[in-house]
Amino acid sequence: MSVQKIKKASGEPDEFEKSVANELLNLEMTSAELKAPLRNIYITAAKEVDCGSTKAIILYVPYKLLSSINKIQQKLVRELEKKFSGKHVLIIAQRTILGKAYTRNQKTSGPRPRSRTLTAVHEAILDDIVYPTEIVGKRTRVKTDGKRILKVFLDSKDQANVEGRIETFSAVYGKLTNKQVSFYFQ
Repeated sequence: MSVQKIKKASGEPDEFEKSVANELLNLEMTSAELKAPLRNIYITAAKEVDCGSTKAIILYVPYKLLSSINKIQQKLVRELEKKFSGKHVLIIAQRTILGKAYTRNQKTSGPRPRSRTLTAVHEAILDDIVYPTEIVGKRTRVKTDGKRILKVFLDSKDQANVEGRIETFSAVYGKLTNKQVSFYFQ
């Protein structure tokens, strides 16, 4: 029954993904306010990431469903964090990165879409991780040894809600993109 909440492009879902899909199905059945919005929502993958002191669960959803999930994301994340006690839950859209050598087929021509570049996908992942908080500014600091650190300034009105999750945000973004990031409030 929980198979309808996870649709993988290739292969079978593993045990962890099945448990997450099962919790989504349970939420749809039990929660009155989430029943209608969760009916058409499914995930494409789920990962558990170690973030130092805590663990985080990353749910990948199809890009087309992201806007409908964002409407209920705060309630959904709160309920899922209750189920997976002590773990932070992040929802990220499944995006495609096309390389520089990308060529289209015979029917369609044109350049690679900007939304499919590595930079655009990494910035979109950052936006997904910190949602519903807005990113106010970004700075790239290059150290003398050549290391790049991305400083991200978040909106200070959400500081009380987000402050405990900043370590998780930077660890997850580092795992997904291999880039160092630090968060500040402005």
